Amino acid sequence: MPWDRNQMAARAGRELQDGWYVNLGIGIPTLVANYIPKDVSVTLQSENGMLGMGPFPFEGEEDADLINAGKQTITELPQTAYFDSATSFAMIRGGKIAMAILGAMEVSENGDLANWTIPGKLVKGMGGAMDLVAGVGRVVVIMDHTNKVGDSKLLKACTLPLTGQGVVDRIITNLGVLDVVKGGLKIIELADGVSEEELRRATEATIVNAKEAE
Repeated sequence: MPWDRNQMAARAGRELQDGWYVNLGIGIPTLVANYIPKDVSVTLQSENGMLGMGPFPFEGEEDADLINAGKQTITELPQTAYFDSATSFAMIRGGKIAMAILGAMEVSENGDLANWTIPGKLVKGMGGAMDLVAGVGRVVVIMDHTNKVGDSKLLKACTLPLTGQGVVDRIITNLGVLDVVKGGLKIIELADGVSEEELRRATEATIVNAKEAE
């Protein structure tokens, strides 16, 4: 069976490395805060002005004043620090954040990312995604492999307005894990019960063989 949202977030948690500062995007990426490996110490940053986010609160223990960039209630840690948006984006633009884990609407085979708007639909704004993909060391995307009608979201070329060009390093979907490499996407891991043939059928982007990716 394909991974569900929590399994995708847990797989993304395995991308975290000790000592890193990491930004979690809106949507499925926020769940990664609940799946940090016990032997890994990371500091989560939110562009609305918080460094050191804890996991989501238990029901009844929410504090409406503690929210992430997606306006979800979160928890603080003893070492949590608060600051204004200017300081937050100085961290991002200054290359202080090691990795961003973001959601996406589309990713192309050369790592282009579209995750901020669909033409004709009302959006609140582009948020910090454009700054993040330009300023962090590594970009990991979590998203469903296909849209609601079954069309691939891993494309030869994005059709939606871009957030950044050639910025995605790794893609985690409900079907598996792929890396952006020379010539297309390389399969790194398959979700439990998902075959390589199934993943390939769901992918419009070029999938290169392991030897081609070397």
